[in-house]
Amino acid sequence: MCQHHSEEVAGEPSTSGTPLSYSNPGASLKPFPWDAGVFDAHCHPTDTMASIASIPQMKARALTVMSTRSQDQDLVSDVASRYKVEDDSTAVSLRSPGEGRLIPCFGWHPWFSYQIYDDSSNLTHDGTPSGKISHYDKILVPPPSSKDVSFSEGLPDPRPLSEFLRETKSRLEKHPIALVGEVGLDKAFRIPESWTSTVKPKRDEGLTPGGREGRLLSPHRVQMAHQAAILQAQLRLAGEMGRAVSVHGVQAHGVLYETISQLWKGHEKPVLSRRDQRRIAEGAEDFSSSSEDEIEEAFTKSSVRKVKPKKGPKPYPPRICVHSFSGPAEVVKQYLHPSVPADIFFSFSIAVNWATGGGDKAEEAIRAIPDDRILAESDLHTAGEEMDQYLEEVCRKICQVKGWDLREGVEQLGRNWRAFIFG
Repeated sequence: MCQHHSEEVAGEPSTSGTPLSYSNPGASLKPFPWDAGVFDAHCHPTDTMASIASIPQMKARALTVMSTRSQDQDLVSDVASRYKVEDDSTAVSLRSPGEGRLIPCFGWHPWFSYQIYDDSSNLTHDGTPSGKISHYDKILVPPPSSKDVSFSEGLPDPRPLSEFLRETKSRLEKHPIALVGEVGLDKAFRIPESWTSTVKPKRDEGLTPGGREGRLLSPHRVQMAHQAAILQAQLRLAGEMGRAVSVHGVQAHGVLYETISQLWKGHEKPVLSRRDQRRIAEGAEDFSSSSEDEIEEAFTKSSVRKVKPKKGPKPYPPRICVHSFSGPAEVVKQYLHPSVPADIFFSFSIAVNWATGGGDKAEEAIRAIPDDRILAESDLHTAGEEMDQYLEEVCRKICQVKGWDLREGVEQLGRNWRAFIFG
């Protein structure tokens, strides 16, 4: 998510301005194959509702639209009812003139996790003013009361997690192909200061409320344990409903993996040991001159024992996309270990992965990711021509890094998006 907090949060850049290749008018670019189908795996157009009307005129085939907080859940649902994708075949077919395509996603972003209290634990908010202050003191670092109790008083009244989960389940039932998102963990984010009489008149009325919108950032961060509890509850709901998830992770790659992987403990795919791999190799092929890595790679697919998957809901989502992935290639290997029972995808955006100078790390990760697990996204908060431009730019960049022919690469990204959304 890139809206409003961007200037002072590491890994969350501003999306104002022009995509990289468009800043060089003299660049000679191969014509872009929009007819092959381009799919945005992660965006926030309902942050700027005036831009929604431009969706039917966009070149992109379909948009995967996130919700993040109380103010945009119903907006995403309402817009999806007008522009929704009915099924896989609808998503891949050529758009008719004026037709919109949208996959809704419902989730609570970690930037707003402080506004929810976990009523499954003993540390519940009792609905009183003192209970509200106590809630924020428990989950924010440093505790606001240690500096200024009025800070907590100016924050929204926290709502129970169980209530939000019920509402989200209802929205997922209303939209059968909707995803869960945007959810995740963020170590860098700090809560904005409360609105003041000098700042409030300057807010942009065209933006959906609830974001930072130019406010200064406070010193207060949300404890990771609280963020993790909110995240895991939403991941469990996704598992129950069999829905894919779009996940945010900033400066928290290790703890994000641990938080997600806790949910599939006991559900891992059985994997043959290296000794068993060697036994299978004996008599089948001469590996005497092969390295350990070559042997392991040769048997990665065959090393997973064929077992019938357990039927029914799982405590983890079937498919997960780590959006605008900014972690090292080593983390990619963790998520793609043969024992992981979920299908993990990684998406990339110009706004986050290249505009802030992290392109080298992103390109290293892209080279480490299998061809069928990469997605393209804009992560923009406004629909229209600019979103199309950012999508074209990131598709070109991924194809360049992968060494793909442009049309073949765009087609591959389209297949990957369909696999992530529909399974």
